[in-house]
Amino acid sequence: MILTLTQFVTLDGVSQGPGSADEDTTDGFRTGGWLVPHADEVFVRQASRWLDQADALLLGRRTYEAFARDWPRITDPDDPFTERMNTLPKFVVSRSIEHADWHPTTVLRGDPVEQVGALKARPGRELQVHGSARLGGALLGAGLVDVLRLVVAPTVLGHGRRLFATTDSPVGLRPTTHELTPPGLLLLEYEAAGLA
Repeated sequence: MILTLTQFVTLDGVSQGPGSADEDTTDGFRTGGWLVPHADEVFVRQASRWLDQADALLLGRRTYEAFARDWPRITDPDDPFTERMNTLPKFVVSRSIEHADWHPTTVLRGDPVEQVGALKARPGRELQVHGSARLGGALLGAGLVDVLRLVVAPTVLGHGRRLFATTDSPVGLRPTTHELTPPGLLLLEYEAAGLA
């Protein structure tokens, strides 16, 4: 499988709390929900096409706990993501989760780089990381990310957790596609191109 990393970010690189004000209030962050005013049909269609390519999801503990809490509660039959999010195999990287109730989920313990390397060796299309900025940054720095997808909101927050704060190694990327939605979201896709 190839490993894809999909992230929502502001122009100044904040990835914390894109969906709602109370999504992630870690460290007193109170300006969540910054992506929502810019979401439209074009964005939803592209995000759905990306999810169509997934054979499994890979999540960090915090994102997993938020997704496991929220996705099973969505009952709108017209929601384009719910069925896939709830039924795709999920892998969560965590040393603290004892039992994962959002099925089907496998908890990965031990070295995340080794664990993810073994998952990538399996047959399939895409192993997708959504959210999980710390995990994503670590995997990008380790050279395991094959495709990076960014949804950049036309917003500057000036504070909040940044996407690549944990990436210690330089990474080269080659742009492959881009699209600008009417409300101003920039949809970017890159392939990994080795060390910068």
